[in-house]
Amino acid sequence: MIVERASSYNWAYSEDIPGNRCGPEDGPWPRPYQVLDEDELWRELRILAKPQSSQLGNYKADSINFQPSPTTKTQDRYVVTQLDVHGRLWTFTGVFDGHLGDVTVEHVAHHLPIIVRDFLREAEAATKEGTYAPEDISELFTKAIIAFDDAIAHDVLDLFGGSVEKLDDYTDAQIREIINDQHKGGANWRKARLCMYGTTALVALIDPEHRDLWIANLGDCQAIMASPSNNAKDWKIEVLTASHNGDNDAELDRVKQSHPGEPECIVDRRVLGALAPTRCFGDIPFKQPPAFTRRILYNLFPGFHNTSPWEEFLRRNQTPPYITAEPQIIYRKLDVDDTAAAHSGTTTPSPLVSRSSSISSIYRNKFWPGSKSQNQKETPPAQPPPAPGSRFLILTSDGFADLCEGEGQKRVIESWARGMVSRNPPESVTDSEPGSRHDNMALRLLRRAVGGDDRFGVSRVLTLDMDVAWIDDTSIVVQTL
Repeated sequence: MIVERASSYNWAYSEDIPGNRCGPEDGPWPRPYQVLDEDELWRELRILAKPQSSQLGNYKADSINFQPSPTTKTQDRYVVTQLDVHGRLWTFTGVFDGHLGDVTVEHVAHHLPIIVRDFLREAEAATKEGTYAPEDISELFTKAIIAFDDAIAHDVLDLFGGSVEKLDDYTDAQIREIINDQHKGGANWRKARLCMYGTTALVALIDPEHRDLWIANLGDCQAIMASPSNNAKDWKIEVLTASHNGDNDAELDRVKQSHPGEPECIVDRRVLGALAPTRCFGDIPFKQPPAFTRRILYNLFPGFHNTSPWEEFLRRNQTPPYITAEPQIIYRKLDVDDTAAAHSGTTTPSPLVSRSSSISSIYRNKFWPGSKSQNQKETPPAQPPPAPGSRFLILTSDGFADLCEGEGQKRVIESWARGMVSRNPPESVTDSEPGSRHDNMALRLLRRAVGGDDRFGVSRVLTLDMDVAWIDDTSIVVQTL
């Protein structure tokens, strides 16, 4: 129901709402919405997005998690924190876009920073003294993510001898007794529930001296760098990550090549005809044989109310895994000019490397700044380091791209960036409040994405009278570099 406000009502059609959640079938159209004045718009954005700000040494990170539908629980998460590794602080930020439920995304957002911190601590000499090679941190980052994901399924399989084959030694009744242990605290039940859901992830790691940036990507969130050009009015907007989903032909080909003779490994540009992301945490039915789902997850209470949709893709599951948690790693050197960094190949997405491949040698030979690849004759001349805080790293869930569909992400971010460096004095008392348009970078970017100066467009996104979510969940983290 619409909350009463002092503003007037207007009417919206499905084509007026950004994204792909609303269509003619969601009628009746038009639907009412409330036209808010400027102060009401910013107040409503702050209430719905819950903007947060974090100081990270000499740098800053702002974040929001936005879903205007009052009946919908967001399945996005974000994290902004610092990791204490032998007394030195590494910056860790990320966005996570859960699907099917919020159990796994909540688990990953909470525990992944801890796992990465522990892996960094294990490289004691290098991380304690700052003598690491950046390609080694890339490898460590990858190993931490893969190990964390592997544990989701194996923590459950260890309850039954450590493998799917060992499930044959148990009856369904015995399996139910083991995994439905809510009356004993529910430790096994919580482990099994994690396997039912999944989440994409996009996380960024910066070293204590703020010289190096690593980005790990699983799924279709996006990392975008906004850097000022020589002309103060122009900005360079770079999308650093590739989308790991059905829109990426290279990803679909990778899955097909891994499963020769299985034409239904990809159906309608979805993995096994069901899942859009090709890389993510969790989603264990796509990573383990069908017996894992049928013997364990089907016996979990409460669990699947209807197994028919699951059987639709399980019958295609012949040689798992079909999705992976091996991330795309992007490395950027922060204490050089962006132009030089781009020429040295540091924004090139890394290939998916096998467990037997030498990740260090791949990075050293192809993606390491200053290396001479086939297309690079010599290292560009050194450039003066950028001023602290003069660039922005933007991490967004895929809902942000939906909001920007009219103008496109680059135009929205470029317009936002120009506004960030040429802000006028506050126009009203609310502009000076914490989380106001002149305070939180992520909130300002959200405002620009949902309509910018179009007060009617922003009002439609915020107050449409609809019983289900009319836009996708949207998380944004903006940090200065």
